[in-house]
Amino acid sequence: MQINLQGKRALVGGSSKGLGRAVATQLAASGASVTLMARSEKLMQECIAALNHTQGQDHHYLVVDFLDFETYTQKLTPYIKANPINILVNNTQGPPPGMALNLKVSDYQSAFDLLFKTVVWTCEQVLPSMQKQQWGRIINVASISVKEPLPYLALSNSIRAALVTWAKTLSRDVAPMGVTVNNILTGYFDTERIAQLNTQKAHTQNIKPEAVRAQMEEQVPMKRMGDPAEYGNLVCFLASSQAAYITGINLPIDGGLLQSL
Repeated sequence: MQINLQGKRALVGGSSKGLGRAVATQLAASGASVTLMARSEKLMQECIAALNHTQGQDHHYLVVDFLDFETYTQKLTPYIKANPINILVNNTQGPPPGMALNLKVSDYQSAFDLLFKTVVWTCEQVLPSMQKQQWGRIINVASISVKEPLPYLALSNSIRAALVTWAKTLSRDVAPMGVTVNNILTGYFDTERIAQLNTQKAHTQNIKPEAVRAQMEEQVPMKRMGDPAEYGNLVCFLASSQAAYITGINLPIDGGLLQSL
């Protein structure tokens, strides 16, 4: 099976590094023109230079901070109007870790704005052109914690659960338009985000980050963390015409970590 995304424009959040960059890389390799969104202009410039350009793609980037909703909307509104989006990958930086008892209402509000409000707003902007074309792909980067909550990620557990439920509802509304909406439940991947969380967890437990990583890998039946390139492959498939009949699902990619169905 060969995936061909030529003529499609993908908008990928959090794409200067980690999973977002891996997604952008694979989409470009399959022929899509990719627009990166992240905070670091330098890292996005480096990513753009490394993307595939052999199929006539026109890659862009936008410097945005998902925590600054007003500025985010001001930048995205004219861009999306001038550049209709066919594939939207909703991915942001994660909220801070923390136990439920240590968090305040304001923390949940910030996480809501980051993980939910920006996603809903961005979907609202891209859907009119998808409806007009009768083709579109919306892919939300979520977490396995929506099925089995992690005790140190109370904010992510809560708000991502709301997001995937909303996305399921949206998927039914837009299915007649030829638009699919799917959620990826992310397990443990070898990214900067995991390294950061491991460092914080190691400090709390008074052990080395390497020991935290070893504990995580031991929990995974495959006994390793995922390669971001593997994640990019999954997103690329869901973005393709081959996945046209897949919508409204929560798809884990976790090496078998989840124990629930």
